[in-house]
Amino acid sequence: MPLAQLKAPFGKFFITGNHEYYSGAESWIEEADRLGYKPLINQHHVLKRGTSSLLLAGVTDFTAGQFIKAQESSAEVAVSGAPSCDVRILLAHQPKSIFGALPFQFDLQISGHTHGGQFFPWNVFAAVGQPYVLGLHKMENTWVYVSKGTGYWGPPVRLGARSEITILKLTKGTA
Repeated sequence: MPLAQLKAPFGKFFITGNHEYYSGAESWIEEADRLGYKPLINQHHVLKRGTSSLLLAGVTDFTAGQFIKAQESSAEVAVSGAPSCDVRILLAHQPKSIFGALPFQFDLQISGHTHGGQFFPWNVFAAVGQPYVLGLHKMENTWVYVSKGTGYWGPPVRLGARSEITILKLTKGTA
């Protein structure tokens, strides 16, 4: 399976989205683990390189608690017991997870869910309840990147929202 063959020097990670909960999230989590991905179910993992450290936290989908109460999305639980790190990144399927994450001082939240609007009139509905539909934004002290993703929802059509494979290159900034 191609997903199992992906190589990543610091590890491969998985978070749930809304569709995993529509079709048996626990089975999807087990499959991700079997394929070599570390599921971050309201959890964190610390990545180290030399003297630098990066906290990578992941929350379940915003709606997870409606399906599995024990998996209710929580940035607070995800960072519980976390050490101090140079950089804090949150993986959260829905951009609106930023509202619950703001108090936990993430530098960056990486999200998807909206498919970049995908096509008209879906782009109008994609924005309902979400602070951002695509691209890079800043809310208070947290950057939020919303990927348009590689797939689609509903009809296999994309108009004005080309699919993307996102490569983020983190570099040391100056204050």
